[in-house]
Amino acid sequence: MASSPIDMRSDTVTRPTPGMRAAIAQAEVGDDMNAEDPTVNRLERMCCEIFGKEAAVYASSGTQSNQMGVRVHCLPGDELLIETGGHIANFEAGAPAALSGVTCRLIEGTNGLLDLPQLEGKIRADNQHLTITRLVCLENTTNLGGGFFYSREALARISRWAWAHGLKMHLDGARLFNASVASGLSPAEICSHFDTVSVCFSKGLGCPMGSVLVGNQADIAKARRIRKLFGGALRQAGMMAASAVYALENNVERLREDHDNARLLADGIAKIPGLSVEKPITNLVYLSVAPELGNAGQFAMQLRKHGIMISASGKQRLRACTHLDVSAAQIPLVLQGMQAALKEGFRDLPSSPEYSGPYSRG
Repeated sequence: MASSPIDMRSDTVTRPTPGMRAAIAQAEVGDDMNAEDPTVNRLERMCCEIFGKEAAVYASSGTQSNQMGVRVHCLPGDELLIETGGHIANFEAGAPAALSGVTCRLIEGTNGLLDLPQLEGKIRADNQHLTITRLVCLENTTNLGGGFFYSREALARISRWAWAHGLKMHLDGARLFNASVASGLSPAEICSHFDTVSVCFSKGLGCPMGSVLVGNQADIAKARRIRKLFGGALRQAGMMAASAVYALENNVERLREDHDNARLLADGIAKIPGLSVEKPITNLVYLSVAPELGNAGQFAMQLRKHGIMISASGKQRLRACTHLDVSAAQIPLVLQGMQAALKEGFRDLPSSPEYSGPYSRG
């Protein structure tokens, strides 16, 4: 049994390390609204270099930077194309419609990934009765899809097709660095296939908050106005930006440890009767509990009694996420907790309070 809770619900639960806290405390600050915060300015310059884009704008969250990207490219009444499980369509509170009047057209992919066979034929005809197809949104890595990443060839195929048909390309790169580490593609190479890219700092990189949107000068200038419109313009944001600078300098390569721990966890789960597991690609481990034992929400509740916190993401499916606050030494404790929970039974328990439908957020 774990002596203290091991929280694997998401990589958003990470806490700043001592080094990151020191960077936050020492940050030089100014008024970012007036482009006078030196730490924010430094972060945005770093992001331009890392992602190979002309300009960058710091944002409060991944949802905000994604929605800034949607509004940059779309007009009210337009539609975007997105995989069925995409975060922008499912976990951003209906923001494309509420904030920008944009419809999400859901397309079934494979492991959360889209490719030309699914996209071809989806552009609406030029007809006054129809919405205008304006944007393609991809997610890399995929969340509900199981942490999969796009290959170089797939990104090239999709972007060539989209641009040839006058569409814009936006990437929800909440876990872009996981995709980069796993695929061997540099962040800049991945981003070269998109007009705008949103990257989250509060997941695997371990920051308390923050995201960035990168793109060309004109798009990011427009995005800054949209950030203000959405109520997200910042003042002395350098303290949080300092956490992102620290993360970019210290926490990227260590993502390999999270991927290794995910495989270690999955290997152990595969040996436990009553559980099945999907092969992890990055840091997301999806598992299923046998229906005769109970449902996923009940299993998650029983695991809490053993100090193990994972998310129910479907009737039988759960997700465990490895991150910088989960060590390799803790994986055996998680497996022991799972074995104990299964032995005790949980059919009479209520479901986990986080479970409210077929999807797991974050």
